[in-house]
Amino acid sequence: MSCELTRRAALGAFGLGGIVALTPAGSTAGAAGVGATFQGTWTYRSFLNNPKIDTEFNDLEFARATITIQDAPFGVLVGKIRWDGDQGLALNGSLSYGNPYTARFQGRGDTSTTKGWIYNYLGFLVPAWPDGVDQRPAIVGSVIRTVPHGKSPAGVVASFIAVRRDNP
Repeated sequence: MSCELTRRAALGAFGLGGIVALTPAGSTAGAAGVGATFQGTWTYRSFLNNPKIDTEFNDLEFARATITIQDAPFGVLVGKIRWDGDQGLALNGSLSYGNPYTARFQGRGDTSTTKGWIYNYLGFLVPAWPDGVDQRPAIVGSVIRTVPHGKSPAGVVASFIAVRRDNP
């Protein structure tokens, strides 16, 4: 019987676990690349960056949606973000290895309601905790409205979290 020590386990043994995003032995994510790590369906929520502690949590909501990231060539992000039925944006951008993995992408309106809308996103995959219980993959980051639409001005920045729905 062979015993395989993963990089995650080795780093954990030195007290460094949880600060790097590595895949366990036998996982296909490392072999398939960073794209496989992001590919799938995510529940997206964004929040206004209001520092007032007494602001009600529901008053911080900027948007909630479903993000679907498709299989794409190495380093490429392709997908969609959808809310309120079919209303949404087509997503295109890049994925990169690092500590943590990074996704940088742009959303462009692809329906009659969202035509002309452009948002830019920068997200980081939260590293897995070595002793985490039922931890789901999550992307945390920032989004900016790049161009105005309707009464919504350009330049508004919000923070976001996307939690993976499907099994990695």
